[in-house]
Amino acid sequence: MPASSLLAQPFEFLHILKLNNNREWFNKNKDQYLEAHQQVITFADLLLAELNKTDVIETVSGKKSLYRIYRDVRFSKDKTPYSLYFGGGFRRATAERRGGYYFHLEPGNTYVGGGFWGPNSQDMMHIRKHLQQEPGVLRDIIEHKDFKKNFGVLRGDQLKRAPKGFDVDDPAIELLRYKQYWVRHEFDMKEVMQPNFHLSIVKQFQQMRPFFDYMSEILTSNLNGESIL
Repeated sequence: MPASSLLAQPFEFLHILKLNNNREWFNKNKDQYLEAHQQVITFADLLLAELNKTDVIETVSGKKSLYRIYRDVRFSKDKTPYSLYFGGGFRRATAERRGGYYFHLEPGNTYVGGGFWGPNSQDMMHIRKHLQQEPGVLRDIIEHKDFKKNFGVLRGDQLKRAPKGFDVDDPAIELLRYKQYWVRHEFDMKEVMQPNFHLSIVKQFQQMRPFFDYMSEILTSNLNGESIL
């Protein structure tokens, strides 16, 4: 079955859910959700099978990659109980392969992302020290024409000034301010509904690899380039 047809039913369900985002309607139409969810699981399994051809993924199945549709509204002003998208993520295997892949399936807002969303304080300091010492490698990656074509710019929340322990006039300050390091690629609906759309997603995941591999190298070596694993 073409991958595009796998998303047709989930997207139809999401369109209807947007108009009926309440528990009463959802419970009455739970079968529609379960059918749509199963289609997304099948789509995610296709992604995982292709991704494992060029990377090593810790996530064991498409089902395990998916996020819950039920929203945690405890600390949100938006009290609608259900997300209006299907999303999931794949974790790379072993400490030598860092970074995570994310896919977001939503009518009119389908995209993929990847990177380092929440480095702990130790990893963050390690990244910054490496980038301070040798910023040119990451600059070359994010300024490459293929990177710009696929992702535009490096993304992530940034500090307004220099991080603690670093000088605001540091030559690498534009990289040191980041608190996250990630990328994003958006698809229009025409692309999403093409046959074998999962291959387009995997292609973008593969385009992230130079970025992933370099950041993994940073996180698994000391400032002299020696392994710390």
